Amino acid sequence: MMEDIVIVGAGIAGLTTSLGLHRLGIRSLVLESSDGLRIAGFAFITWTNAWRALDAVGLGDSLRQHHQRLCGNVTTSTVSGLQTTDMSFEVEGKHGDQEVRCVQRKKLLEALANELPGGTIRFSSKVVNVEQSGFHKLVHLADGTILRTKVLIGCDGVNSVVAKWLGFNKPAFTWRSGIRGIVDFKRNHGFGKKFMQFLGKGARAGFIPCDDNTVYWFFIWTASSSQEKEAENNAAELKRLVLSKLEEMPDEVKAIVENTDLDGIMSSPLRYRHPWELLWGNISKGNVCVAGDALHPMTPDLGQGACSALEDGVVLARCLAEAFLKEVPSGEKLAEKEEYKRIEMGLKKYAKERRWRSIELITTAYVVGFIQHGDGKVMYRLRDKLAAYLAGVLLRKADFDCGKLSIS
Repeated sequence: MMEDIVIVGAGIAGLTTSLGLHRLGIRSLVLESSDGLRIAGFAFITWTNAWRALDAVGLGDSLRQHHQRLCGNVTTSTVSGLQTTDMSFEVEGKHGDQEVRCVQRKKLLEALANELPGGTIRFSSKVVNVEQSGFHKLVHLADGTILRTKVLIGCDGVNSVVAKWLGFNKPAFTWRSGIRGIVDFKRNHGFGKKFMQFLGKGARAGFIPCDDNTVYWFFIWTASSSQEKEAENNAAELKRLVLSKLEEMPDEVKAIVENTDLDGIMSSPLRYRHPWELLWGNISKGNVCVAGDALHPMTPDLGQGACSALEDGVVLARCLAEAFLKEVPSGEKLAEKEEYKRIEMGLKKYAKERRWRSIELITTAYVVGFIQHGDGKVMYRLRDKLAAYLAGVLLRKADFDCGKLSIS
């Protein structure tokens, strides 16, 4: 089977890239290993840079209707009992007003998928191998299917087959895990429109309203005993664990976790790519590249993992479109070698645009996480003193514009 562009992974990066290409009149095939859209993670805080990317692919306004705008961030230390930050999101950045919301992952993925032509996404299609075939790549699937493609894009997450083919190592483990949950109160929850964050002893918790009825929460921690590590695969134990760690928090905050159904709780280890790998590694090679978590897995301490994946999709679609839509002299047919060179240059341009942005986000997220999750009296004092600065970093890194889809 021959395809011009094959995208591995129907996550945020993969679907955004496919939709961006579709908006520019270019077809792609998206391969997804599972039998449906993957909604693990439930929701994510969506910063200004992400809304610019969503506007670029034409989804910003429809998603805004279902997710309320957040007005600020309040951070409290459960060690000292003091509020360390009260930061407004209603400020202006270099690229215009800041815009922060919490978007439900399911709604975003469905919105992206629904805008794609029928047949774009092929489910239950696990990639097991990639090999070279002249100017093309052969993509081998677990069911025996072999796809021949002009462009291969890996958006297949932290365990990316395509990233491995490009020479990247497996992402490193941070020794921390993230427990995430979402609860629909079926009524107005009354928690307002602020991102509430609590910093404890080697742990961090956050509670973010998505709309009037739904609240997304997370708890990031380091398992310190075998019993705590075993809890990672049991939703009931995870819930009990989080509640036991929230003893110093207000009752109304603990009620969010208490009201969360077990199927609305999950845990996953936190991994990141060493930034120096992106400095020297191949983000693209020939007609192959990676995006999203396959490119820049990072800790969630900036809330930029999904947001930067949206940026990737817009930039990648734009750079590829420049290669595919470049005019050919009248009456001539583009030779395979020339087409390959155009694609290669387009992907190199994408890699150049995304390399330093990815390195910056990975590094900053790791440093912010190191300070926020530090243990000991000295680290607690340092964390409280730097709280306002660290909160400001979130807005500064979100004040970024990946550009429009249009090509020159």
